[in-house]
Order: sequence, then C-alpha cells, then structure tokens
Amino acid sequence: MKQDLLAQLEGLVPWEGINLAREYLQAQVLAALQRAGAMIPLAFCGGTALRFLYGIPRYSEDLDLSLERSPAQYDLERYARAIARDLRRQGYAIETALDVRRTVHVAWARFPGLPYDLGLSPRRTQRLAVKIEIDTHPPEGARLETTLVRRHLLLHLQHHDRASLLAGKLHALLQRSWTKGRDVYDLLWYLSDPEWPTPNLELLNNALAQTGWPRPPLDAGTWTAAVAERIASLDWPAVTRDVQPFLPPEEAQLLTRENLLSVLSNR
Repeated sequence: MKQDLLAQLEGLVPWEGINLAREYLQAQVLAALQRAGAMIPLAFCGGTALRFLYGIPRYSEDLDLSLERSPAQYDLERYARAIARDLRRQGYAIETALDVRRTVHVAWARFPGLPYDLGLSPRRTQRLAVKIEIDTHPPEGARLETTLVRRHLLLHLQHHDRASLLAGKLHALLQRSWTKGRDVYDLLWYLSDPEWPTPNLELLNNALAQTGWPRPPLDAGTWTAAVAERIASLDWPAVTRDVQPFLPPEEAQLLTRENLLSVLSNR
C-alpha cells in the first residue's frame, strides 16, 4: 500500500504532497475504524467530512467524530489497536496514543519517518500524524446519514447531514476563542452553494447553549446577523495565514471578508 501512496504523490508540489499523504492515511484510519465497528456509535463530522463526502478543495488535519449512538459499543482503546494492526499489516511504522481525560477524547496515529520515506522531507526523524477527536457528549439534534464514498478507498460512513454539518461549522466560528481560518473558508464554501440547506438550528442552539452562548437562541431571521458580526471582528491576516497551507493558491485568493459577507447576505 505504501507503493500506491508513492504513486499518487508523483509530481506534486511539497505542500500538496504532505497534505495528500495525510489524507491517504486518514482514509486508511477511517477504513480501520469502519472494520472495527466504530461507525455504528460514531458519526463523521467537521472539515475532513466535507473533504471526503463533498470534495471541498481544502485539505484537513484532523478526523472529527461525534458519539451519537450506542455509547456502550464505544471503545477507543480497541479502535486504536485496530488502527495500529491494520496499518502495520500494510507495512507502515505506526505509534498510537490516547487522551481520554476530557469530554473530547483524542487519539493519535503517528508515522515516524514517513515524510522522509515518501521523499517529502530531508529529515529522517519527521513524523506524519493523523489526529482523531471524538466528542463523547455532543449537543443533541444532529441528523445522521450513511453514505458510501470512494476517497482513496471505498468507505461506508455514518455522518452528520448537510444542515447539521453547517450548524457545527457555525458553532465553531461563533464560539471558538481564536481565529481559525479553516472555519472561515469552510463557511465561504458552504454558503457559496445555493443548494446547500440552511443550518440545523436545533443542533446549533444546543451547541451554543452547551458552550455558554450569552445571547438568545438564534432563529431563521437572526443567525446570519450573528455570523456577520463575528466575521467583521476577525483578524483577517490571521485567517489567511491559518488556511493557506491547506488550499490551492487560487482558492486562498477568493477568501476575503467581502466575498464572505456577500454570500452570507444572500441567505
């Protein structure tokens, strides 16, 4: 399988090569989770779900999952063992680590020396990592779908539906304490599609309440104003710095405050 990855990297510029290698490993990790039964209690969400399910141009670092069903079946230690076993069978050196001290459980699959082996780094000690974050106490209201998708591998994924994915992104944008340009680009991508449904307001308001939103619940007439206010307050140089490593340059040039406010005004 390493040879398959090497073939896909041929001719790519360095920024795209490292992102594609990580995405390939994300697909392998998702396949291992699927085989271990993790997609029964867990639902795929976040920016990487957009990439795998809907082809957003932005690459993503993390796999975000939400514990939506059958908590008794959830076993992160077993999933980590399955990931390590499956990837070692494919010839990868892999290390796994877990942190379950908080509500959001975190697992890492780290591949020491892989960037060097793939010709992406001159340093033998550099690692490539896939971070997995699992919200074990998600807000209520997400609507779930199951989709068969081919992204490097054929995957059968349970995930948040489109309206719920948008709600999750709005919550991150409104409540995150730092500027994350990837959130802003994702919102531009969502809103530029006139066919994308409006946000799942039940999920959005439950998420906002869970994180101490100080204002009244949002509704169909107020959510765009709240988002516009947040957009106006952002540090735009920080927005572009954050997202540039994950986007083709021509896409990054389209990420402006004016473009985002324009598509928001049409909602």
